[in-house]
Amino acid sequence: MTPLALEALEQALSLDGSQALDASALGSASDPGATPGARHAVLVTVQQVQGSAPRDEGAWMAVFTDRLINTLGGGHLEFSAIAVARQWLVGALAGSREASVNGTVPPAGDAPPDGLPFSRRFALGPSLGQCCGGVVELHFEALQGPLRDDLRDRLRPRGAPVALFGGGHVGKALVRILATLPFDVRWVDSRDEIFPSEVLAHVHCEHSDPVQAAVADLVPGSRVLIMSFSHAEDLDIVQACLKRQRQHGDLTFIGLIGSKTKWATFRRRLRERGFSDQEWDQVTCPIGVPGIEGKEPEVIAVAVAAQLLQATDARGCSPG
Repeated sequence: MTPLALEALEQALSLDGSQALDASALGSASDPGATPGARHAVLVTVQQVQGSAPRDEGAWMAVFTDRLINTLGGGHLEFSAIAVARQWLVGALAGSREASVNGTVPPAGDAPPDGLPFSRRFALGPSLGQCCGGVVELHFEALQGPLRDDLRDRLRPRGAPVALFGGGHVGKALVRILATLPFDVRWVDSRDEIFPSEVLAHVHCEHSDPVQAAVADLVPGSRVLIMSFSHAEDLDIVQACLKRQRQHGDLTFIGLIGSKTKWATFRRRLRERGFSDQEWDQVTCPIGVPGIEGKEPEVIAVAVAAQLLQATDARGCSPG
């Protein structure tokens, strides 16, 4: 799940009551307890997975009568979940709280009271037109904004920490891309005025002078990207990262923007400052996945973001 999904959900739930549940659009005159100033939705969460499935436990989707936020993946699985949620929204879904009916409506009976959660199991086989072969249990619960703190915390992505040093053209382009991915970004520059007036909640801007001083208190496991306005600053940041690696060895990735010529110069200077070949081998320069040759900031940013995802997956941990 990306950080933008949670922000989109909170915005949708904050819409006024005039845009709340439109039951008549779905052929029902029933509105299950619409409250003025609050928008209704159903939160569908992957509660349990057995075997192969499109998404892992904890993945979620919010279903409104007129929109969807986020995704469960899986084609027909998601289609069935949407149908169940929208039937429940208009009071048409009846039956027990626990059932295994692959998305079909159970026999007529009392609909679950508004706000009462229930679960359904979906077999990802021929009945859903999918060949995954696993079983997914989905949890359905009512949403009515604003989100409670505990629910917001449950839905918030646990992004992999990224420390981005540099607020130039590539840095700005990279932040825009990382904002759509499951990363928690700490954006550092020695120029306080370089940051935009508004950034997303999971991007944390930090003025640091000298800039390399911020390396000491980075979150363990951080992926570090170095692209300041100055080669001298870049070298100081690289040196601070390698010193931290000597002491703690807890930075997952150190990437430096630049050419092979720049990196050859840096290696010589790092040797003069007492670093060994094995130590500077921890630095990736140039950065970006191979084969992408464009020099435009946005092209470089895409290549670097892809490399971050590769580096994260290679270490056996998902960024989401």
